Amino acid sequence: MGKTTVTLGLASAAFSRGLRTLVVDLDPQADVSTGMDIQVAGHLNVADVLASPKEKIVRAAIAPSGWTKGRTGTIDVMIGSPSAINFDGPHPSIRDIWKLEEALANVEADYDLVLIDCAPSLNALTRTAWAASDRVTVVTEPGLFSVAAADRALRAIEEIRRGLSPRLQPLGIIVNRARVQSLEHQFRIKELRDMFGPLVLSPQLPERTSLQQAQGAAKPLHVWPGESAQEMARNFDQLLERIMRTAKIGDYAENAAR
Repeated sequence: MGKTTVTLGLASAAFSRGLRTLVVDLDPQADVSTGMDIQVAGHLNVADVLASPKEKIVRAAIAPSGWTKGRTGTIDVMIGSPSAINFDGPHPSIRDIWKLEEALANVEADYDLVLIDCAPSLNALTRTAWAASDRVTVVTEPGLFSVAAADRALRAIEEIRRGLSPRLQPLGIIVNRARVQSLEHQFRIKELRDMFGPLVLSPQLPERTSLQQAQGAAKPLHVWPGESAQEMARNFDQLLERIMRTAKIGDYAENAAR
C-alpha cells in the first residue's frame, strides 16, 4: 500500500518544517530505517524495546537519521529489526499492547511529533502502535479491494479505541499511487469518498518515481531535485499541515493554549 513511503514523505515534511521528529520503525522489514540512512552499529532496536521498554533501552534503540548530515534539525529513528516479527502474534496480551506506549513515555518530551511505521497486518505490532498513538492514518491505493481494506482498518481502530485507548482517533485515509488519468482509479477514489466522506484526505498522492528515487538514495524527498519531487513535497506538506492542525502540534498547539 506504500505506507512506508508515506511515512518517509511525512518525515521529510516534518524535518523540512523544523519539527523535532521521532520515527518508530515497527515494520519487521525495517525499510524506514534504511530509507532514513540509519547506522545501526552500536545501537539496540525496536525489538529490544518491546522486550523491555525501560528508558535506558529505549534511548539506546534511537539513532539520528543520516538526513541531518550537513543540515540543522532533529529527526531520529527508533531502529527497526526483523526480530520485531516475534512480537506480531494474532492474540497479544494487554500488557504487550501497551509496551510501546510505555517506551515512548520516556522520550516523548524530546519531540514535537512521533510517526510510527506499522507492520502490514492488523496483528499485535499494529495494535501496539495504535495504543501508543493519538491519531491513525490509513494508507490505501485506488484498487478493487481498497474500500474493504480501509473499512477493516477503521473497524479495528474503533475496536482499540473502545476497548483500550479512548484518545485514539482515525486521522483519515491517504490515497497513494493515484493515477488521475485512470478511469478505474477515479472510480475507486469516488467509491472511497462515497463510503468514508471527509475521512478521505486531500491531496491524493500521485504515482511518481521521484518518491522511490529519494527513498532508494536514503535522502529526504524535500531535497531531491526536479519538479516531480517538489510536487510530491508540496503534497506531503499539505498532509502534514492536516496532521498538525488535527493533533494540535507546533503553531496549532500554541493557538489552542491561548
